[in-house]
Formats: sequence, C-alpha cells, structure tokens
Amino acid sequence: MWIGSHVSTRRGYREAARFVQAIGGNAFQYFPKNPRSLQLKSFDRADAERCARWCRDNGVVSVAHGPYPVNPAAEGESAEQAVLSTLNDLAIAEACGSIGVVVHFGIYKGRDPLQGYTNIVLWLNRVLDRWTGQAKILLENLAGDHGPMGTTADELVTVRSLCARPEAVGFCLDTCHLFASGQWRGPDWEAFAARAREIGFWDHLAAVHLNDSRYPAGSKRDRHARFAEGEIGRKWLRKLLETPEIRRTPLLLETPADEDGTHRRQIERVRQMSKMEEAE
Repeated sequence: MWIGSHVSTRRGYREAARFVQAIGGNAFQYFPKNPRSLQLKSFDRADAERCARWCRDNGVVSVAHGPYPVNPAAEGESAEQAVLSTLNDLAIAEACGSIGVVVHFGIYKGRDPLQGYTNIVLWLNRVLDRWTGQAKILLENLAGDHGPMGTTADELVTVRSLCARPEAVGFCLDTCHLFASGQWRGPDWEAFAARAREIGFWDHLAAVHLNDSRYPAGSKRDRHARFAEGEIGRKWLRKLLETPEIRRTPLLLETPADEDGTHRRQIERVRQMSKMEEAE
C-alpha cells in the first residue's frame, strides 16, 4: 500500500520525497507553488527531475495539489488564469514524476447549475487541449460548504465522460468531504462503494485524501481531524480500508500533524489498521 501525507517543498521537491520516507511513508502530496495564488512559477526543473528519479528508485509515488483559487466552474478572466495556472502545475507534476494535479471540482453561484457543469467541462477541455504530458487532472469531490455541486461520485464521473479527453482526467476522493457532505455517514460505506463501482468511479480513482472529520456527517463543514480521532472514527475508517479499490490507491493524510510536527504516528496507525484487515 502507498501511504503518506502532504509535505512542504520549501527545501525542494526531492527533499520532500525523502522527508516522507523518513517518517515512514511511501507516498506524498505537495503544492507545486503558492497555494493561495494563481501566479505562475518558474521552477527548478533539475530538482524536479531528481525527485522523479529518486521516487522511481525508492518506490515512492506523489501527487500535486493545485492552488485553492482554481475554480473550474468560473467564467471570464479568472477561468483563463486558472487554465494557465493548472498547465504550470501539470508541467511541474510531470517533471516530478507525479500521478497528476488535484483540482477541486468547482463552485458555481449562478441561477442555472447546468451552466456550472458546462463551464467545468469546457474548462477541462481548454486545459487538456494544451497539455500532452502523462500527468492527469484529478478532480476532487467537495464538502458541500459552498453548495451541493461536486459532492457526488456521479457528478465527477459524468463531467469526466463529457470532456474531450477523459483519459487525461482521474479522481481524488476526500473522505472528510464525503462525510461532511452527507454522501457517506459511516454505516452506509458499503452502499457508497457499490454505487461507485457501478458507475465506474473506482476505475479512475488516482488518490485518496484520507482525512477524518472534526464535525458530524452532513455538517457541510470541511474541517479535518487526525486519522481515527474524529467523527468518522476508527470503526468506519477500518471499513473504508477494507475496500480493494481504496487499498490499491495512494492514501494521503491532510490532517493536523502529530505532536512531533509530522504525520509519522498517523501513517503508522494507517499501516497498523491495514494490516489488521489483511490478518482478518
């Protein structure tokens, strides 16, 4: 299994990979550039390529996460800025040997929600029309704190199917978002997993944000808790880890750090819980 956490790249991309291995992980997520801005980054390609080689040699996988202002459902100048920003992120991810770039599904405040979905499909087409690399766009489900758009697996599957190059689009499942939105409430995990299997969601899952939740199911509040210490809790996270499609996908913690400032203890907890499932 690939298990790790989000890590800083302030010391470079390769050092981020080495750091996650030092705390017991073999997978990591990183921001290619400032997560609060759409400003493009001129990156150190040699460092990125060293990261890619090191990861290949050491069995480590990585995923990039795009900046928060990227909103695929937006219109006008901001949409074009987000296109250019995402192309920049894809180039960095490609150089680092990463699976792809996580992009939040999109938020639309207009009167017609269908226009919001149309905007997302068109935005994906605009990015992918200019992208020829192997790194994918990984659409992430939302928590529902800005409205219901993007909270269901069906939406992600449908949008992917409608874009011009669906093979260049995958999914990132955030477990806190799924719980906060009410799409998963704990005991109904098997029903969600079966529906995801039926519609082909699992076929294109490329990353999992393995986050517990500070608030109850359906709260529409996106606040992460340490793994197995929140409202989802150990019982239902263990049930999630039983799912074969989850176990073969990189599991990335975006949770508050442990007392030592790292995710070492939580990574070990995930591994222990996974081994318990194997033993049973």
